[in-house]
Amino acid sequence: MEPGGLEWLLGPMQQLVSWGAAGAMVFGGVVPYIPQYRDIRRTQNAEGFSTYVCLVLLVANILRILFWFGRHFESPLLWQSIIMIITMLLMLKLCTEVRVSNELNVKRRSFAAADSKDEEIKAPPKRSYLDFDLNYFWHWSKFADYVQCVLTFTGVTGYITYLWLDSSLFVETLGFLAVFTEAMLGVPQLYRNYQNRSTEGMSIKMVLMWTSGDTFKTVYFILNQAPFQFSICGLLQVFVDIAILLQVYLYSYYPQKPVSHTAHPASTKAL
Repeated sequence: MEPGGLEWLLGPMQQLVSWGAAGAMVFGGVVPYIPQYRDIRRTQNAEGFSTYVCLVLLVANILRILFWFGRHFESPLLWQSIIMIITMLLMLKLCTEVRVSNELNVKRRSFAAADSKDEEIKAPPKRSYLDFDLNYFWHWSKFADYVQCVLTFTGVTGYITYLWLDSSLFVETLGFLAVFTEAMLGVPQLYRNYQNRSTEGMSIKMVLMWTSGDTFKTVYFILNQAPFQFSICGLLQVFVDIAILLQVYLYSYYPQKPVSHTAHPASTKAL
């Protein structure tokens, strides 16, 4: 085959590979949460998923989008953040609905005053998300309150970013905070496994999906010369995933002395 023919064939193939990599980058991050979403809908039990995962990912991806305004990076990375935010809001909506429906006949944890007629249950004092009480924060009974909180955070950080957009130091710091927050998502799970000396109840399949996804993402960052914050924190995220997998091996083949702890259900990088 003539060289010209090879170039005619390789050109479209390279373009398809590029499109495929971009598509995987955009949607690959949400794939691990699809089975989790379906499982919650099927079982009507959201105890195995920590909504703080949604909080961390929402903060990280909102900051990443704001970083884009100061330093444009690859469009697939921007779309990935948008898709992840939508996914986390859907997860929050489902988890809130399931949790509230399961608490109809028991003490209902809500920031608002309850009109409960059950005299033996003392209702908590009236609170709102503006109280920022750690006992109530991010554990509300209405999805609208999560949306209000996200919009408030976006508005405040967006205004600050607008004021400091000309500062390269601020922009670079913003980018680092965005990817570093996401990179630290698995650390609480790592620490909880260490405390319990066990990975029982943790979905190994999910961790394997995170590891493969984070590895692909980090390679994508490096090959496409993304801002250095992305590559460094991507490597950190892979190391955390590998550390969790090492815990799986260690606690499975070399069981540790059991310690008293409450059993925890299957978790997805739960906080």
